Amino acid sequence: MIDWLVSPLVDFGFMRRALVAGLALSLVAPPLGVFLTLRGMSLVGDAMAHAVLPGVAVGFLLAGFSLPAMSVGGLIAGLLVAGLAGGVSRLTGHREDSAIASFYLISLAAGVMLISMRGSSVDLTHVLFGSILAVDSTALWLIVGVSSATLIVLAAIFRILVVECLDPLFLRGQGIRGGAVHGLFLGLMVLNLTAGFQTLGTLMAVGLMMLPATAARFWSKRLEGLMGLAIAAGMLSSVGGLLLSYHAGLPSGPCIILLAGAIYLFSALFGRYHSVFARWRRRVQPILPPDAHG
Repeated sequence: MIDWLVSPLVDFGFMRRALVAGLALSLVAPPLGVFLTLRGMSLVGDAMAHAVLPGVAVGFLLAGFSLPAMSVGGLIAGLLVAGLAGGVSRLTGHREDSAIASFYLISLAAGVMLISMRGSSVDLTHVLFGSILAVDSTALWLIVGVSSATLIVLAAIFRILVVECLDPLFLRGQGIRGGAVHGLFLGLMVLNLTAGFQTLGTLMAVGLMMLPATAARFWSKRLEGLMGLAIAAGMLSSVGGLLLSYHAGLPSGPCIILLAGAIYLFSALFGRYHSVFARWRRRVQPILPPDAHG
């Protein structure tokens, strides 16, 4: 059993790089997902994951499968969509999430068309779904660098982010611009989605951000508990997904996201708070005689 679990992750260089990349992403993406759920922006993460596609496509058209070029393009496209959506929201009064959803659909169509103009269906599949087993040293350094920078920035603005999520009026009263904090948070999210597209693709990069975060909400009500459980779920999904992919001969990215989905479904059924089991238990307990509870 130990050989089955450890040997694939130790004996092969591509598995070691994939493991480090998955763990690095799992350390920072789930906490960002926790803040997205607290802010009621869960679907915005999915929209922004698709918004980076035109920039990735432009980088691909200019430099081929050059990770730096595609990453810079994706980062610029994501920040541009976030800025345009914010501007439309302020000028028209529409909700920002609806504006982001509109721009995300435009971006997705534009990105697919740009890649199709020059690349093949294989190129499009690689960009949309990624390949964590194909992570090279350059991609690994980029992912580790983005994860490290995100941790440092999150640590610096952690309290401000918490207050901005729970009581934005108090933050405004202290003279801190909530819009700047919101923009910085969106920038961190786009940066991590851009780093994650190489491993999970633009369509599934948000899965490692949101599924562990939503699963954690069934087990804890405290912010530190949500963060810790989300990170643990993300790392378990990365390690387990890689092992499942190796032994079963399945695509690695979908294995990681499906395992994260399985953790979410288990949590939704049997979690401590607000799960199906927890709600059933609350309904049954008043019916039982007093001695049945003890």
